Amino acid sequence: MVCIIMAPNPRQRQLFYSKKDLRKINGRRFSKSEESDIGLVYPGVDTAFKLILSARFCSAIWCHITDCDETYNYWEPSHYLLYGTGEQTWEYSPEYALRSYTYLLIHMVPAKLYHYLLEPNPVLIFYFIRCLLSVGCALSEVYFYKNVCREFGVHIARLTLVFLILSSGMYVSSSAFLPSSFSMYLSTVAIAAWYGRQYEFAIFATAISSLLGWPFASLLGLPIAIEMLFHRQEWSKFIKWVIISAFVILAPMIWIDSIYYGRFVLAPLNIIMYNVFTNHGPDIYGTEPFSYYIANGFLNFNFIFIGALIAPFGLFLVWLVIPAKPRERLCLPYWYSLAPLYLWFLVFFLQSHKEERFLFPVYPMICLTGAISVDVLQKLYFFIRTKFCPLHIGCHYSQYTTHIMTIAIIVCGLFGLSRTLALYKGYYAPMEIMIETNKLGSEGEISSDGNINFCVGKEWHRFPSSFFFPSNNWKLQYLRSEFKGELPQPYLDHENATSIIQPHFNDLNKEEPSRYISVEKCHFLLDLDIGTETDLEPNYSKMSNQFVVLKSSKFLDTSKSHSFFRAFYIPFVSYKYCTYGSYNLLQNNKLILTAPLLSGHKNIRVS
Repeated sequence: MVCIIMAPNPRQRQLFYSKKDLRKINGRRFSKSEESDIGLVYPGVDTAFKLILSARFCSAIWCHITDCDETYNYWEPSHYLLYGTGEQTWEYSPEYALRSYTYLLIHMVPAKLYHYLLEPNPVLIFYFIRCLLSVGCALSEVYFYKNVCREFGVHIARLTLVFLILSSGMYVSSSAFLPSSFSMYLSTVAIAAWYGRQYEFAIFATAISSLLGWPFASLLGLPIAIEMLFHRQEWSKFIKWVIISAFVILAPMIWIDSIYYGRFVLAPLNIIMYNVFTNHGPDIYGTEPFSYYIANGFLNFNFIFIGALIAPFGLFLVWLVIPAKPRERLCLPYWYSLAPLYLWFLVFFLQSHKEERFLFPVYPMICLTGAISVDVLQKLYFFIRTKFCPLHIGCHYSQYTTHIMTIAIIVCGLFGLSRTLALYKGYYAPMEIMIETNKLGSEGEISSDGNINFCVGKEWHRFPSSFFFPSNNWKLQYLRSEFKGELPQPYLDHENATSIIQPHFNDLNKEEPSRYISVEKCHFLLDLDIGTETDLEPNYSKMSNQFVVLKSSKFLDTSKSHSFFRAFYIPFVSYKYCTYGSYNLLQNNKLILTAPLLSGHKNIRVS
């Protein structure tokens, strides 16, 4: 069923009805020419999946890691689970146990199988996991698209599909190895199941999203629960599926996490207790003004995000101006079907600690409400037009407002692609350099005996993960920098390392001096040269007496670049307003590794 806004008389029906609705009303099927006249052509599910998956694979391959939390809280513990080495954060200390190993394992089991069968380079496993995430995201999006067709009509659904594919926000979030992205997949499935009146599936998907992913995502399931309990009075069904979800998801999760931590652990509860019921909460990691999400939302979704913010006002204006009856009885009211998004906005906009990934779970709904705003604009324009030209009353509103839809797609699509290209051109260098670093050990140029110290200073937060090291004898080390927070430390080389409480961890983000190594002990160093330095962050690239530049790539210097042109890439123009530094891989020429490396390698620029 496609839900509609009912028109008051037969002459106005086509203003609001979709092609399928008109078939139902007239009791006949349209001819091909009539369908073409109405113009409601939209992709089938198969086509939509192929389009979305293509975009998501682009993200998996070319998107850099935008959040250091992804590296140190997910990629590094995963590397430990696969290879026995990796960085441990305080959240994984058995003393605090905020993170779930079960969440890691559902990604690492297929990765382990891939590793066992083909023994690939760790970099290939990294991209294999990313591709799996992309497939999962694409499946959730196409299911969402299918049910948006049913709940809001194919016109809004096809706009939603275009915005999903072209938005920079979906590009960034779709392949991120983060619980917020995982919750985006499952919350999208839950809301889509709700639109399709598959309440059992909606409960189960919400449970997976909240328990295995991010516990705060349960907020998105609140409107679903309220409808089941108070509108439909299905208490027994709701309680039954809550119990089933707890038994299927929570019980194995507690068992697995308790084995890894060596004690009883309920990770979702621990993270709620830390973020909500401690004196400091997450604010010790920084606070942002109210405008942060508005600016960030525009960067990731441009005018789609503005549309999402004003959609309720637009729907109210349509209800106020256009003489139409409420939606069909079997459809949810607009205000209720969109409640999860605005409930999420209300809660997270008011929080002092803000991060881009906190909005990931509602990214698909931003695309939906942006599409609704375009649809509202079309309806209002057509309504005004019919006042001056009554001959158009019998026509479907989309037939005479195609130019509005086309302009919206072109403008929002170009902005989305422009932002995506700006991210790639400006910030992909760490990934590029680390891919080249991985090749250093591919031909036996560096001995696999003894540890190789790979150091990061101020660039610790852009290090993509140990999956890019040539072998396990490469160890990540930290140099003292201007950063005064708590850095990770390596997992112990012990059989039960995940259950051992290491010293020098704290939950207050206080600096731990035990993390640092002397620069003289670094075999390789990853550093950004933008021509500035401090006492704690010297320009290592200019220390030619100690370091030689092996590889280099361009990296955007935001402090010297125009704010618009660093945010959006404009071909043939942006380079005039943007300044780039050099992202360098340095080798310590005072530490002998192997003769071939020192005598055979020349300085290489990869871009």
